[in-house]
Amino acid sequence: MPSQLEHAMETLMFTFHKYAGDKEHLAKEDLRALMDKEFPGFLENQRDPNALDRILRDVEQSRDGRVGFQGFFSLVAGLTIACNDYFVQHMKQSGRR
Repeated sequence: MPSQLEHAMETLMFTFHKYAGDKEHLAKEDLRALMDKEFPGFLENQRDPNALDRILRDVEQSRDGRVGFQGFFSLVAGLTIACNDYFVQHMKQSGRR
C-alpha cells in the first residue's frame, strides 16, 4: 500500500501527463487548462492580468513556451512553499504553534 507521499507523487505525475498528453510538455493553453482546473480560483484571484505569462516564463526550462515535468514540479513546489509560509504565519498569529 503506497504511503501518502507516494500517492502525492503519483498524483503529480498523472496530473502532468493528463494535460501534457503525448507531447510530454505543457503548452501555454495546457498550462491554463491545468491552472483553471487544478488550482481553481488561483488565476482569477490574481491582480496581474499577465499572471499566466509570468508563471510560464518562470517555469519554462527551454525558453520555447513549453513546460516540461521539471518546470511543472517547480511550479507546484513554489505554490506549496507559499501556502506553507502562509499557513505557518497564520498559525503563529493565532498562537497555535
